[in-house]
Amino acid sequence: MSDYPVHTPESAPEGAGDFMRELEKAYGFVPNLAGVMATAPALMQGYFQLNQLFEQTSLTPAERQVVLLSASFTNTCGYCMGAHTALAEMAGVPEDCIGALRQGEPLPDPRLDALRRFTQAVVEQRGFLPESELQAFHDAGFTPQNVLEVVLGVGMKTLSNYTNHIAGTPLDQAFAGKEWTPPA
Repeated sequence: MSDYPVHTPESAPEGAGDFMRELEKAYGFVPNLAGVMATAPALMQGYFQLNQLFEQTSLTPAERQVVLLSASFTNTCGYCMGAHTALAEMAGVPEDCIGALRQGEPLPDPRLDALRRFTQAVVEQRGFLPESELQAFHDAGFTPQNVLEVVLGVGMKTLSNYTNHIAGTPLDQAFAGKEWTPPA
C-alpha cells in the first residue's frame, strides 16, 4: 500500500495540487480518496467531475446516495460505505434505510428499494440486464433517463471503489464512527 500515499496539496504531483485546494475549499478538507487519486491527477479530476455531473441528474439527493451506497456495497468498498453513510445522513436518507443499505437488506421504502435492487443488478450483471429488471425499475416509477443516470453513478463509484481496493484508502477523520465491514 505504500505505493499509494495520501497526498496533500503540497506533496501532490504536478496538476493535482491546485485541484486539491479547490476540493478543500468546497468540502472543508481534502478527502483521503482525493489524496490517493492525486497520484494520477486525471483520475482524481475525472472522478470529481463525474461527481458534479451526477449531482445534476434528475435523481434526488437521497436517491443519488442510495445508488452510491448500493454500488459500494455490491463492490464491497469499506471506504465508500463509510463516507457515503455520512453523506446519506446529510442528504436526508432515513436512518432505517441507511442501516438496511449497510447490511444489504431490503429498504422499508419500496421506491428506494427498487433503486437499490436495480443498482446492484447493474453492478452484478455489468449492465447486461434482462428486460424484467428494467421493467421492475420502470414499474417503481423510474424512467429511461433514470436508468442511464444510475449507470453514471455506478461508473463514478467503480472508479473510487476500485481505487480504494487497490490503495487501501484510509477513512477520513470526518467520517469517524461510520466505518463499515461487510456483513457475514
